[in-house]
Amino acid sequence: MKFIGAGARPGQAQIHHDRIFTVPNILTVVRFLGVPLFIWLVLGVQEYGYAALVLAVMGSTDWVDGYVARRYNQMSNLGRIMDPIADRLSLIAVAVTLVIAGVLEWWYLAALLIPDAILLALSLYYFHGHPDLPVSRIGKIRTALLLLGTPLLVLSKLPVPGTEVYFVAAWICLGLGLVGHWIAGYNYFWAIIRKGRSVKSSGSDADGGTR
Repeated sequence: MKFIGAGARPGQAQIHHDRIFTVPNILTVVRFLGVPLFIWLVLGVQEYGYAALVLAVMGSTDWVDGYVARRYNQMSNLGRIMDPIADRLSLIAVAVTLVIAGVLEWWYLAALLIPDAILLALSLYYFHGHPDLPVSRIGKIRTALLLLGTPLLVLSKLPVPGTEVYFVAAWICLGLGLVGHWIAGYNYFWAIIRKGRSVKSSGSDADGGTR
């Protein structure tokens, strides 16, 4: 069974509808709601086992909502924008929480934030908002690796024998995820510039034609 693009039906066009209340969008909201719960579990009560479980549920919703959307024709324009935003905000909020808790170092957070900050600045410059670009395959793999590595790292903080295995596995996933993050960021960087220049050029041509 394939994991990327799972649920897509061969020969069926993937159409984004103007729907709001869909199962995938509800699952995305659940992913948003998992963030404050995770923060409380780590910083409030130091329950790393439950925190890892929350992360696992959040990561699974990222896959399930995409599967349901493609399988049952519930892809929406709102979900197309909200889903990647939920991924980014979740990963950043979780990273900030783990840095504060001493589980992660500041450089990991910086490695996450720098590409996103550059892409955000470009998006605001060219589009004054979301660039509405399709999620790349490397972007999906990057997100999956980071979503897998983070709960493994949290599990490595449990006071039980054998957590070294979780620690090693976590940093393999996180390291590969960070590499993919920068590669995806580089590709999105040029995709935003190409689309932005095209939009600005079209706007200039339209203005010139009306004078």
